[in-house]
Amino acid sequence: MSVVIDGLQYANWSEKIFRQMRAGGVDAVHVTITYHENFRETVLNIEAWNRWFERFPELILQGFSAEDINVARETGRTAIFFGSQNPSCIEDDIGLVEVLHRLGLRFMQLTYNNQSLLATGCYEADDTGLTRMGREVVAEMNRVGLVVDMSHSGERSTLEAIKHSTRPIAITHANPASWHPARRNKSDRVLDALAASGGMLGFSLYPHHLQNGSECTVNGFCEMIARTVERMGVERVGIGSDLCQDQPDSVVDWMRSGRWTKTVDFGEGSAADPGFPPMPQWFGGNEDFGNIAVGLRSVGLSEAEVAAIMGGNWQRFFADAFAPQGQAR
Repeated sequence: MSVVIDGLQYANWSEKIFRQMRAGGVDAVHVTITYHENFRETVLNIEAWNRWFERFPELILQGFSAEDINVARETGRTAIFFGSQNPSCIEDDIGLVEVLHRLGLRFMQLTYNNQSLLATGCYEADDTGLTRMGREVVAEMNRVGLVVDMSHSGERSTLEAIKHSTRPIAITHANPASWHPARRNKSDRVLDALAASGGMLGFSLYPHHLQNGSECTVNGFCEMIARTVERMGVERVGIGSDLCQDQPDSVVDWMRSGRWTKTVDFGEGSAADPGFPPMPQWFGGNEDFGNIAVGLRSVGLSEAEVAAIMGGNWQRFFADAFAPQGQAR
């Protein structure tokens, strides 16, 4: 069976979900462990994950390198790779990049919708690109093997990150804006630059990123993937579901509003429906990755192409991206 890797999830973790990962044959997942938390709060979240690893060693293990995916497959477990959706965890201290990498952080977004100390988010009116600190932090992330993730960033900032980074970056969870014009989805210009630089795009299943939202069909989603493969090349794409399974609606407030506003910021939602939107009928959790593989075959992709998209590309990317600079495969 081919490797299955999800480029991003932010579930309300539980034994049930870990068992669903195993039932779905999911070999590795990039999990969000922090949004707006500072360094100490992020460490507390890592402590919580340490307890998950201790309680369920037969189901999950912490991933540090791509080789850990093979260990997971050989032992019937799922490798968990940590990521941050905001640079709040490094506060204003570039030294914390290496500290968090040593604790297992393998992805960090330079922004989460808003302007940060590093770059501009996709919800700001003016995108001023990478900041002075942003350029320094990208260089440090390159050095230690921490992936630059621009999923929630503005266009100029994303293009500058691609150009400035000495290692390929990732957009772990987004779709082409030409298919569905959400603010979080990416322009053809960004997709072309990402592909040319050797980066990775993870296709999102979050309904606000989908054409027709929760009513998006598996065929429509997979046809979009097939068209993107024609543009970017099959080796540059994977799945980044953005699955938020079992999260209460109150979590959306933390994701979108954090500590930066006293009012409710509905972000990609609306005042009429501020909580999590329902997932498409054909993808409700980790047991449903097989539906995507079937859909990809049905739109004409070969078995080798399906295997690459479902996880092979992410495994190759991890092997190069997680090693300290100079040790990449």
